[in-house]
Amino acid sequence: MSTSLSQRQLPVRKEKSEESRGKTVKIWAHRGCSQRYPENTLLAFEKAMEIQGLEGIELDIQLTKDGHMVVIHDERLDRTTEGTGFVKDACLKELKKLHIYAGENAAQEIPTIEEVIDLLMPRLKQGEGIRLNIELKNSVCPYLGMEEKIVELVHKKGIEQWVVYSSFYALSLERVRKLDPLAEIGVLDGRVSDCLYKLKGLGADALHPSWRGMDLSPDRLKGYTVRAYLSGHLYPEKPTGARLDLDMLEKQGITDVFLNEPEVYLG
Repeated sequence: MSTSLSQRQLPVRKEKSEESRGKTVKIWAHRGCSQRYPENTLLAFEKAMEIQGLEGIELDIQLTKDGHMVVIHDERLDRTTEGTGFVKDACLKELKKLHIYAGENAAQEIPTIEEVIDLLMPRLKQGEGIRLNIELKNSVCPYLGMEEKIVELVHKKGIEQWVVYSSFYALSLERVRKLDPLAEIGVLDGRVSDCLYKLKGLGADALHPSWRGMDLSPDRLKGYTVRAYLSGHLYPEKPTGARLDLDMLEKQGITDVFLNEPEVYLG
């Protein structure tokens, strides 16, 4: 943890032949397998763990009223649970009573980040196992102290080599960098140009733009890891059956994609 930022190097992509383009884009499970199973649940993460060739799993963390880190995307409970109101206004005990209905599967509950890490641990520490992208959901609610809590937990679990931290809030990423100078950080924003601007200021490692926000030429992005997030159907919506053109995405400079249905591409 004593390595200075000037010693850090961004991962460099190898150039590929025309025939291999589109075949090396790395695929991440966005909130787990969130098309077929309720997002950010142990069920969705368990199904993602089973996918061979998956690069990693993405999830979101927020803080409860009593300071616990829970895995949930929205600041409010209304869309994904039977509850109402803000996550930050409820204690963990109250949140654990809420159901997340999962169709034919048993109802799920909001997991803590500790529960998710324990579930994923066998795959996180394999030689060629999956990685974990932890998005700090603090661009709307400030969640003071969340950076310290998550960095401490990741080190306690010994999984820092497999974790990527991301956020739309640059000051949060700055705090993570101060807490762990060797942490891998991905800058979230709508446009890749805005991601690049923030990356340089933060000494971050990767760009996490919307796939619709690729407003720089591929030449400008050479040498950078570009993990693009995509919109898509979430459980229990019905899929359209359309498939992404990974070749097209790669030609834009995208190296990784966060997908709701990674099993379609890797199954």
